[in-house]
Amino acid sequence: MMLKRRTLLATTLALPAVRARAASGWLPERPVRMFVPFAAGGPADIFGRVFADALGKELRQPVVVENRGGAGGLLGTDAVAKSAPDGSTLGFTGPGALSIAPAMPQQQMPFDVYKDLAHLTLVVRVPEVLVVNAKSDIKELAALVALAKQKPGSVNYGSAGVGSITHLASALLASEAKMEALHIPYRGVAPAATDLLSGRFTYLIADVPALRPHIEAGAFRPLAVTTAQRVPSLPDVPTTAELGLPRVISDNWYGLALPAATPAHIREGMRDAATRALNSPELAQGFAAQGGEASPLAPEAYLDFLQAEAAKWGPLVKQSGAESL
Repeated sequence: MMLKRRTLLATTLALPAVRARAASGWLPERPVRMFVPFAAGGPADIFGRVFADALGKELRQPVVVENRGGAGGLLGTDAVAKSAPDGSTLGFTGPGALSIAPAMPQQQMPFDVYKDLAHLTLVVRVPEVLVVNAKSDIKELAALVALAKQKPGSVNYGSAGVGSITHLASALLASEAKMEALHIPYRGVAPAATDLLSGRFTYLIADVPALRPHIEAGAFRPLAVTTAQRVPSLPDVPTTAELGLPRVISDNWYGLALPAATPAHIREGMRDAATRALNSPELAQGFAAQGGEASPLAPEAYLDFLQAEAAKWGPLVKQSGAESL
């Protein structure tokens, strides 16, 4: 009799968890790994970890971030495409690997953007800012452009890697301003920022949350935000449009992907959990505190967004000369 009571009690206690799992659809049975295809400490890492924490609460399993940087996000994204399609591995994807690299004729793509990945939703949009070392004599964007024109070869810029949005944004600036600038690629924004602190190159365009601490500490001087409107966290910094370069717009973004062969019920369960996380006030506040905006999209709308980004950046790769850098 005692054994029956214990069995009944255990079954009763387990019912809420079982019902919750059934109501939520598919949920993982073990921790989930999420590849962030850039170095730790950079903007992708910052937003990826905030999102992983919120997503883990919805999945009722930890979402463990694994940084795998290199090749402008291609290496980490390729790792997702080639992972087991069982819901145990996610990818925190970005424009470098999905919208820019495919347009580079010299780039050997290790995966097909649409055939090898299941794109679930846009996660966050992030503004970018152009900075120089605070010890530099360059006080404004016009002075940077003038220096590059007066002394060809004297101006260079860092990026998060060849094909990253930080690379193409700077190439776009050089093209629109009709100036020469040498590209120095890194394995993420964090190591690039470290070298800018040491004065090893002239300027860097990267996500606001990654550079704002250095700006607030007085180590970096912001010259412009590469957005259509001013950024609330940097209200005194003019836009590139205000400074006469209206085509230099380069908002960054990150999305969520699974291997393409992942079964539909797992894709739907993961997407539902991600959407709930992105619609939560807590995550919206967490992203806003870092300068980003939670931006969930339905799968069809997200695919339209990806195609529009490819159409925007693809021709620009050639026009700006980024394909030869």
